[in-house]
Amino acid sequence: MFNLQFATGFLIAMIIGITLNILVNRRNKRQQVSLTEEHNRIVHLIETPNDFIYYAKVVPEVKFEYLSPSAENFFGKGSNVGAYLDSKVAFNDIHPDDYGVLIKKINGDIDYFKPIIQRWKDKDGNYRWFEEYATPTYANGKLVALQGVLRNIDDRIVLQEKLNYQLYHDTLTDIYNRAHFELVLKKYNEEINRPVAIILCDLDDLKFVNDNYGHKQGDVLIKGTAELLNHFSSHSITVARIGGDEFILFVERENGQEIDNLVKKIRDKVDYNNKESNLKIRLSIGYAFTSNSQGEMTRLFSQADQNMYLNKSDRKIVMT
Repeated sequence: MFNLQFATGFLIAMIIGITLNILVNRRNKRQQVSLTEEHNRIVHLIETPNDFIYYAKVVPEVKFEYLSPSAENFFGKGSNVGAYLDSKVAFNDIHPDDYGVLIKKINGDIDYFKPIIQRWKDKDGNYRWFEEYATPTYANGKLVALQGVLRNIDDRIVLQEKLNYQLYHDTLTDIYNRAHFELVLKKYNEEINRPVAIILCDLDDLKFVNDNYGHKQGDVLIKGTAELLNHFSSHSITVARIGGDEFILFVERENGQEIDNLVKKIRDKVDYNNKESNLKIRLSIGYAFTSNSQGEMTRLFSQADQNMYLNKSDRKIVMT
């Protein structure tokens, strides 16, 4: 009887053990499949044409230990092997303006919690924009390695540049607008102290043209005036349209005599245009100069504005 009970219990235990073993194996296989799928999913996310990952030691010198194959989409076939053999390529192909960012990154002098924006030279010699999220590895409190994910953001940069251009340029004339002029004014009022002048130009006949010939012809007059004034644009002269019929030249010059000469050139250009073109441009011009820009911009603009209206009044008297 005892042997029968023992045998029965032993058989039941074996069945339970086998069943548990089968279940455990199945669970492990499911977990393995799940982990494999998760790994493949992550790798797929990283191995897209616009992304690549790397792992590099930074001591005793920079040395790439891993570069994902997708890096060669940007840097050319065989470039990964070249980088493994000589990591100096990272220093050679970085944009000169971003070299300092690279040095800070490998020295640990950067905030790794923020994205790192850099430009790298691609296989065709063009600089491409990348956004990097880098993770540092430390040993005994010292940075010893970096691993990072880089994503190409050329499209985003192009969009940002387009939006910035639209933000600071006049839609009709394609020259700078009031928003840009106010940035320049603020910069010279608070940060830069230089001899500067403001030249205000007001279109005398815009309302007459709009009322008698339509706004399309008025737009032609505005664009023609913008083109004429933009002829004087340079690294030291900013030309902007700040209102419907108002234009401004912000000028960095050493003395008032240079401003007088510039205004004469503008008037000569207007006179020449009116002789050679059917598009007649009539401008009232007022200007003001200061030898020190800081803290003077509001007063300078107001003085130029007053002088412009004085010129407009004088021109009306002459015309009558």
